Amino acid sequence: MKVLLPDTIELDPELPAGVETAVYDVRRPLPDRHLDAEVLVAWGNSADNLADAAQRLKAVRWVQTLAAGPDAVLRAGFAPDVLVTAGLGLHDRTVAEHTLGLVLAAARRLNLLIRAQIGKRWAGELGGVQPVRQSDSFRTLRDARVVIWGFGGIAARLAPLLVALGAHVTGVARTAGDRHGLPVVTDADLPRLLPDTDLLINILPATPETTGVLDAAILTRLPAHAWVVNVGRGATLDESALLHAIRTGRLAGAALDVFGTEPLPASSPLWDEPNILITPHAAGGRPEGASGLLTENLAAFVAGRPLRNPIAR
Repeated sequence: MKVLLPDTIELDPELPAGVETAVYDVRRPLPDRHLDAEVLVAWGNSADNLADAAQRLKAVRWVQTLAAGPDAVLRAGFAPDVLVTAGLGLHDRTVAEHTLGLVLAAARRLNLLIRAQIGKRWAGELGGVQPVRQSDSFRTLRDARVVIWGFGGIAARLAPLLVALGAHVTGVARTAGDRHGLPVVTDADLPRLLPDTDLLINILPATPETTGVLDAAILTRLPAHAWVVNVGRGATLDESALLHAIRTGRLAGAALDVFGTEPLPASSPLWDEPNILITPHAAGGRPEGASGLLTENLAAFVAGRPLRNPIAR
């Protein structure tokens, strides 16, 4: 059995007997000599490369993406009987770290301070003596009311960091309960939380159900001083509604790492809004433990056992 490994990451999985690997270029069509592969590992592939693989890998039975979200692989057009597994868990720490950076940058207004630095202006209004408590502004995590929408592995890493800095965190997930010592509610309870929320963090995956779910109806329920952070998928956010809310003063600002179109076009008005922080889908990008996941799933695949992180299709 042949397993194709991407050239974008060094992988050294333990191979079951009878399994061989070959490295392929994720930016080019697959060489004819590798079209007999039964397993494709994807990471950083171009859309054209994945579409080519979906059409020409006639023997493929399983695609393992190292991305947390499998949307790129699902869009490529692999046959319905091809098993797809995701890289859930591989990005939890790095995305949590980046999200914390965005949150602190928003609270401390680094977006405005950097603009002032570029203009060589001493932004005295953002320094010096400041109120200890400011109920109508998100300026600190101390006593901030934070809602994390999409409370999975990334949120489990992020939430304790926010709590350590004084935030009150509530999660939103499909199932309510107590997770990691924090309250988690369902989507049905989200509307009642929003009016008292200082910071809404979106970590939702891209699915038909979540497309555009962070829309004007959600944004208008937030208080005017609230910020939105999106590190899930760009498809979940209505960017036009967000921009309108910020420009009209209905929302204080946003920190965005993912977008509906990537790279974000130079023509996008998001670039010019002072109260929007933009990073170039940089939260993940470092799948930690990828070889271990591949080792586990290869052994299960050869033995006919269920694989980790299967995607329903």
